[in-house]
Amino acid sequence: MTCPQANSPAASAPHSSAAHTATHPNRWSASADRPRRVSVTVYAPDPVLHVGIVHQLRQRPEIDLVDDTGAGGAEVSLVAVDTVDDEASALLNRLRHNPGTRTGLVVGTFESGDALQRAIESGVAAVLRRAEADQDRLLNLVLAIANGEGVLPGDLLAKLLTHVGSLQRSALDPRAASLSTLTPREAEMLRLVAEGLDTGEIARKTAYSERTVKNVLHEVITRLQLRNRAHAVGYALRNGLI
Repeated sequence: MTCPQANSPAASAPHSSAAHTATHPNRWSASADRPRRVSVTVYAPDPVLHVGIVHQLRQRPEIDLVDDTGAGGAEVSLVAVDTVDDEASALLNRLRHNPGTRTGLVVGTFESGDALQRAIESGVAAVLRRAEADQDRLLNLVLAIANGEGVLPGDLLAKLLTHVGSLQRSALDPRAASLSTLTPREAEMLRLVAEGLDTGEIARKTAYSERTVKNVLHEVITRLQLRNRAHAVGYALRNGLI
């Protein structure tokens, strides 16, 4: 006897459903609709700054925040500091040796081209100014880093290129290496000479004696093997030191 249910629509429904799914291999599943989450660890010596950045990133579904205990597995390490001082440099260097993470830097200011170069050499892939670090820019920074991209504001890129160019000139000209070691006092006096001030005016402006001013400028001219003050000023200007 034939069972009447065998050929009924109800009996064949599971087979029909499976066949329908198999013929649509590109159909999105519920999990596939979710955006890829990027794991991020935030480092900031200032607890207020740390809380602020974490608060902004936590609101984004694209971000999976990881605390310091799980930092070794984070795709992106985000370092937020006022300046790249020795402590910040040490942290950046430690992160550079972690092959599983790429580093971004949120910074208040770079005090010199050397500080910017030091950050790049420490493995920083992207830079954002602290004053511009709103939620959208932070997110874009993190996603760019996770995608293997580099981000550097245009003026900082120009500053970095100028600094590297100065280093290259120093390598070609031994005197340029000495020029890069100008003390703040020497650089200040050369700037005042460039502004047209004489020895007495420089002394009054800097609160040094005229003899000290003469000695300082003589030391610079002698060390750089230049002819006179005007030559020293021109040389310093060409090398971007004043």
